[in-house]
Amino acid sequence: MPIEPLDFDLVRKLRQNIESVILGKPEAVKLLVMSLLARGHVLIEDIPGIGKTALARALARSITCAFRRIQFTPDLLPSDVTGVSIFDQERKDFTFKRGPLFANIVLADEINRTTPRTQSALLEAMNENHVSVDGVTHPLPAPFMVIATENPLEFTGTYPLPESQLDRFLILLRIGYPSIEEERRIVASRQNSDPVDRLEPALSGDDVNRLCQKVHEIRMDDSITNYALEIVARTRSDRNLIAGVSPRGAIHLTRAARAHAFVDGRDYTTPDDVKAVAPSVLSHRVIERRIRGPQDGRASSSQIIRKILQEVPVPQ
Repeated sequence: MPIEPLDFDLVRKLRQNIESVILGKPEAVKLLVMSLLARGHVLIEDIPGIGKTALARALARSITCAFRRIQFTPDLLPSDVTGVSIFDQERKDFTFKRGPLFANIVLADEINRTTPRTQSALLEAMNENHVSVDGVTHPLPAPFMVIATENPLEFTGTYPLPESQLDRFLILLRIGYPSIEEERRIVASRQNSDPVDRLEPALSGDDVNRLCQKVHEIRMDDSITNYALEIVARTRSDRNLIAGVSPRGAIHLTRAARAHAFVDGRDYTTPDDVKAVAPSVLSHRVIERRIRGPQDGRASSSQIIRKILQEVPVPQ
């Protein structure tokens, strides 16, 4: 089916609905919506109180779908997330009791505070879109999106995600501090109650599934695909990195570029779409090399990706 103007209107309506309560962060909202339409998962890495949970809740309340929040703690078990089989005395058989992972939008709060075993259970489900318990496969609902959060400053009692698991997230998102004027508006809007609680849905779950299908129809010329692949290849030879982007990262980069074009109201991609999403899609997929010398330190992976973007010729 061709992409209709109404499809772009629905995306714009979703963004405006979220931006009505997430003030001063249009780029973060845009990247979150883009990830949803690309069927990707998001890792939000920022300090406490910056609006990570509010952003996830605003997206969930903007869609008529199921939302669950899982507070990750060291004592959380994989079955607490995925579900467990319980013996039914009447039926004389085991019945699967679904865990909170069986929702459309799942907020995995402070994912680095739980054990690697529980992290793996969540991330496997993200990759496979189903949960296997006692040899039985249970499909997850559609749409399905995990928004995980972590605090980059606290390391005591945390279990950092290894690179193989970071690779499951489509983008790494940092919200950042608001400006003084934006913070004034935020404080004023939350004097009596949380505006996110009053947010009305803008789209249905069926709308989201249909829009996700439309993203696959966004045109991407071979020259732009080659441009994206050249950026990925440069990460594998950059002297500041000891490990570059995997083929999965290349797939995610082209998928995110298509979704970015769609969110911008176009049915075709441009090099600017690739450049716009590359830092968020690629920065968590590379491993930096520690620089030794008078200015010993670790360069920002996002800055390295931006430097590569400046060096790779843009197709005409």
